Amino acid sequence: MSSGSNKNVTIIGAGLVGSLLSIFLARRGYKVSVYERRGDMRREKMSAGRSINLAMSDRGLLALEKLGLAEAIREISIPMHGRFIHHQDGTTAFQPYGKEGQYINSVSRATLNTKLMDLAEEAGVSIFFNEKLDKIDWQKERISFENTAGQSIPPSRTDLLFAADGAFSAGRLQHQLQHDQFNYSQYYIDCGYKELTIPPTADGEFAMEKNALHIWPRKDYMLIALPNLDKSFTCTLFFPFKGEASFERLKRPDQVKDFFEKTFPDAVPLMPEYINEFFTNPTSSLVTVKCYPWIRDDRFALIGDAAHAIVPFFGQGMNCGFEDCRVLDELIDKHQHNWTLILQEYQELRKPDADAIADLAINNFTEMREKTADPVFLFQKKIEAKLHEKYPEEWIPAYSQVTFSPHIRYSEALQRGQSQEAIMQQVMQWPGIEEHWESDETLSRIIQLIR
Repeated sequence: MSSGSNKNVTIIGAGLVGSLLSIFLARRGYKVSVYERRGDMRREKMSAGRSINLAMSDRGLLALEKLGLAEAIREISIPMHGRFIHHQDGTTAFQPYGKEGQYINSVSRATLNTKLMDLAEEAGVSIFFNEKLDKIDWQKERISFENTAGQSIPPSRTDLLFAADGAFSAGRLQHQLQHDQFNYSQYYIDCGYKELTIPPTADGEFAMEKNALHIWPRKDYMLIALPNLDKSFTCTLFFPFKGEASFERLKRPDQVKDFFEKTFPDAVPLMPEYINEFFTNPTSSLVTVKCYPWIRDDRFALIGDAAHAIVPFFGQGMNCGFEDCRVLDELIDKHQHNWTLILQEYQELRKPDADAIADLAINNFTEMREKTADPVFLFQKKIEAKLHEKYPEEWIPAYSQVTFSPHIRYSEALQRGQSQEAIMQQVMQWPGIEEHWESDETLSRIIQLIR
């Protein structure tokens, strides 16, 4: 990689994206300091119940590969080759992701974050903990933090500042308050989430198929489970806040017990602590954030969730943030450290893609909770898989475009996915499609519709 200038770079937030970005920039020769509001998670016990295991897919891995880190991260991941559907009557079905050999990776947020912080420090990055952003002085290019451990930290000068401090970014707020044309929107879905656990079996093994993302789809809500290296599963209940079946209705242990035994009968025996966890783990909200502009001249940019928080139903929040880092790094090469040009093009490229994946993630929530158990939907997906097999370049299922095709932009995936869905709605109405869907004639006829 080419050498950076003598610029001092400050990153707000030592989460996944902030840590990865710091490695990219440090390897470019920049002097990088990262300030994190929380304590050092490597030395402090994590609060339970807020992790939502991550699904690392090809976009995230591509960013890691660029730094030579992909193998190190694969070592702390578990491959998931498809969805394992648990129906209410106790029957199950496996739905592979993409083609044979394609998979996503379950990885613990805390484990991954810890690893990236270690790698950042190895690359020469300075990370300061318990540092809460106080103020950004844009004119003087100075930034001040409040040390929550009571230590005094004088304001520091910075040449280049990134806010990588998540959906409720303090850096974004400072940018917004001192910008006369800042557009901002946030949208909360009507479901929250609560974390539960499936521990290893008595003999220390996985209680279910380990190489799959398990889903209990129940139309208005769902339970999912992702495998961990310790042979447990982190489960997440996505559940309405209000309504007949909702968090507001499940107030007593007997109500939780009755609901789970009726709704998730095969999961209950695997979750010995689910009632206790239901009441002790927090109920958290899910928000989509869109904003603009992301940048300020040649000296400031939002990145990751600070720029584009999305709901987790496409497993792309982290992957999208990692892609931000990769694209930014490629632009450093393209524009030879000219940060005016780098940040302008970064915003031009990433803003439409971030908006697209935000919309795709909302749409995928509907698919996961309502359609994965629908025979008509599954038949449609079977046709699409066959089209992809026969015409791999012309027909790529929407899920594969997002998850396994990092060369396809999110905005392009959204557009192509919508076009393909419109075609499939026509196809599903064709007389005799159930009998003839595999014939060369039928498949060729479908492909003609997109040519």
